[in-house]
Amino acid sequence: MSIISIRDVQVGNPIARWSDPFKFTVTFECISHLPEDLEWKLIYVGSSSSVNFDQELDSCLVGPVPVGVNSFTFEADPPSVDKIPKEEILGVTVLLLTASYRDQEFVRVGYYVHNEYDSDELRENPPENIAFDKLNRSILVEKPRVTRVAIDWGTETKGAVANGSQLPPVPAPATFEELNDVALQEKEEKKTEEKTSPKKEVNDGKENKSAEIQA
Repeated sequence: MSIISIRDVQVGNPIARWSDPFKFTVTFECISHLPEDLEWKLIYVGSSSSVNFDQELDSCLVGPVPVGVNSFTFEADPPSVDKIPKEEILGVTVLLLTASYRDQEFVRVGYYVHNEYDSDELRENPPENIAFDKLNRSILVEKPRVTRVAIDWGTETKGAVANGSQLPPVPAPATFEELNDVALQEKEEKKTEEKTSPKKEVNDGKENKSAEIQA
C-alpha cells in the first residue's frame, strides 16, 4: 500500500486573469512516518511540440508529514511569456501538479487550461501583439487527469502501487493531442452550461504563498 494517498485537490481560482497566481489546496493522507519531505511542483506546458518549453512555475517542500489527513496551500506565479512560443499562448494547454519523494515522482495531476481574450471582439479579431492585460485563464477543474507511479518508499514498501486515492487513476500519461481534444470538447460543453447559469467573477486578489501543513 502507498504511504501517501491524495484525497482532494481544490483550485482556488479556476477562472482568473493571466497575471494572477495559481492557487491550490491539496489534501492527502499519510499512513506511516516519512523521514524526508515531499516535494510538490507546478509545471506549465508551454508547447504541444516540445517539452523544452515546459516551465516549472514553483516548487515547495512539505514536511515533516504527520500520520493522518493533512492539507496545505500552494501558490505559484504565472508563466514567463518570453519562454512560450507566441503562437501557443492563446488556446488550450496543460498545467501539471506533481509530487515526489526522494526525487521519485509518485503522482501528477493534469488540468486543461484555456487562455482567451475577455471580449468577443478580441477573440474574433486578436491583435498582432498579444494584449496580456486582456487575457483570461480558465482551468477545467471538473475532470483532472491523474497519473500515479509505483516508487520505493523504503525497504518495507518497495514496489508498492498507490491505492486509495479518491481521484481516478490513469494507467499512463496522455499525449498532448489527447488532452487538447478532450479540453476542447469540455470547453464547448462548458459554454453551453454558461448560457443558462450566471457568469463567474474573475478573482483579482493575491495572497502570500504558503505551504504550511494543516493537520
